[in-house]
Amino acid sequence: MPLHQALPPLLASGQARGLEASGRWLDPATTHALPPRPAAFLDRDGVLIVDDHYPHDPAKVQWIPGAWQAVRRLNEAGYFVFVVTNQAGVGRGYYTEATVRHLHRWMAAEMAQAGAHIDAFEYCPHHPEADVAAYRRSCHRRKPGPGMILDLMAHWPVERAGSFMIGDRSTDVAAAAAAGLPGHLFPSDDLDRMTTIILSASNFSGV
Repeated sequence: MPLHQALPPLLASGQARGLEASGRWLDPATTHALPPRPAAFLDRDGVLIVDDHYPHDPAKVQWIPGAWQAVRRLNEAGYFVFVVTNQAGVGRGYYTEATVRHLHRWMAAEMAQAGAHIDAFEYCPHHPEADVAAYRRSCHRRKPGPGMILDLMAHWPVERAGSFMIGDRSTDVAAAAAAGLPGHLFPSDDLDRMTTIILSASNFSGV
């Protein structure tokens, strides 16, 4: 049942409670009701934020030039915007999954202040040589595997035509290729400029 139908009676009966918050949210029951559109899959470290060796503390995060503008441009062009990031730092014991999710919430809030939004964040904490045993395994979601991209495409109405990946490593491009999408290697200078070039070559006319 959609949340707008389910929540009112639960709240009225005292069976549910909530906290006021700002930012975007999406009712999972309505995801597939969204109109199909292409998607931009973005790596995180080295594409949206500076990769300064396992970034995880919002107080130390530096944004890549043009990151907010690029995401806003993609929003305005009618694209879904997804982040797909390997987070082996979890498997190595440098920080926890809760830390990753906290940083993603912070990034979303910062983006919102700039009038931009990311539709979903996906991360893979696994590594074949992880120090933390629970995360020590090969995983199809870890790039260059296509799992994170394919999972998003399975749960969102993504059109393949016009969709693409931007990453700063060959593993990002390989993950895109394995998912049947073009991948673009980002030189880490200006994300908005690169996004503009990619969109100018696309035939997608928006929603």
